[in-house]
Amino acid sequence: MSKQIKRSFALAALVLGFTFVSSAPMIPAAVAAPEPEAVPSRWEFDLEAGKLRVISVNIPNEGQRSFYYWTYKVTNTTGEDLPFNPAFELYTEDGTKSELVRSGRDVPREATETILEKIDNDLLLDEVDIQSGLLLQGRENAREGLVVWPVESYKIDEVVIYAEGFSGESRSVTRPDNGERVVLRKTLMLRHSVEGTLDSTSPRPLRRTVERWILR
Repeated sequence: MSKQIKRSFALAALVLGFTFVSSAPMIPAAVAAPEPEAVPSRWEFDLEAGKLRVISVNIPNEGQRSFYYWTYKVTNTTGEDLPFNPAFELYTEDGTKSELVRSGRDVPREATETILEKIDNDLLLDEVDIQSGLLLQGRENAREGLVVWPVESYKIDEVVIYAEGFSGESRSVTRPDNGERVVLRKTLMLRHSVEGTLDSTSPRPLRRTVERWILR
């Protein structure tokens, strides 16, 4: 089985919310992932996705560590004030293994504070502060957020962000591996390619190759 086929199937499985494990030499028939509604019928916030970057930070008692950081802006134009409880995951692929990490895990406070200071935007909020209270209607009440993940490997081919909590659309489907019913939620997928080795000293953002909504 080629590396590209393995990667494509692994990502398709991730979108569907399950992991397929098989020792058979032949890949099973592809399962088409359901797509979000062409015209949303549920509430949905306006989401402006910023660039994904990497930074090296000196952490006390640890030394230099590298982190991914991503910013976004969310605006409530739904017609009613709504709770805002986003969730973010980062998927990395190096051709031989993949990893899925929830934002904030193993991210020291010093890393977040350093990034906030570097960006120098008084309106930018970390993951805890941005979720306080309802997201009020109107552009004057828009919020800007910072999301951070630790860098586990510098030799990767692809980095994907999954951003959930910006839409009320969901769908119940049956898992193809065990018949279990699961709920998929509308999620923004941001896919980035890495050419060569990840460089935490470069100010340039990672190159984005895909930005679209999926059900995951």
